Amino acid sequence: MSGIIGKKIGMTAVFDKAGKNIPCTVIEAGPCVVTQVKTKQSDGYEAIQIAFDEKKEKHTTKAMKGHFAKAGVSPKRVLREFTRFEVGHQKKVGEIIDATVFEEGEFIDVAGISKGKGFQGVVKRYGFKGVGDKTHGQHNRLRAPGSIGASSWPSRVFKGMRMAGRMGNKRAKMINLQVIKIDKKNNLLLVKGSVPGANGSYVIVERWS
Repeated sequence: MSGIIGKKIGMTAVFDKAGKNIPCTVIEAGPCVVTQVKTKQSDGYEAIQIAFDEKKEKHTTKAMKGHFAKAGVSPKRVLREFTRFEVGHQKKVGEIIDATVFEEGEFIDVAGISKGKGFQGVVKRYGFKGVGDKTHGQHNRLRAPGSIGASSWPSRVFKGMRMAGRMGNKRAKMINLQVIKIDKKNNLLLVKGSVPGANGSYVIVERWS
């Protein structure tokens, strides 16, 4: 399997054989269930749809109830499609996918929604330094962006100018992260370093390529 849906639990640290402290993120990787297998003949492309995390039936729409009933599974919260598979890969509807699809020591990509920071200025958002010195009566310029445009030409502000705005709350991906340890009993992955998102948020874990 090329990937799995998971949930970010939090961070911890482990020690390697040399006694070095390695910061790790704990990810609950599944168990996920295959809810649909798409083919070129029926859907125009090949993909496998998997679902993760239980959801109350009363909070599920009728359309989704029918979709899950057709697959013979209970309602789930998150559905994602994966299109990259290993050679000879075969999955059937209703099949369970868990943390055992990964191996200790291999490298993976983890994508999620980064923490939202709200509306922020240029100092926090882009690391601007401001005027750097409070002199000549500039009492309110320490965190200001400064000039943003040119003179009579082009008489406008170029697109993409780094200015204040909403920060975070966007899809972000950390690539080439190493799997330090796998708890197969509890479906937990210990991944070296940090991953996007707050604790309890959903992430997509894919085999590094």
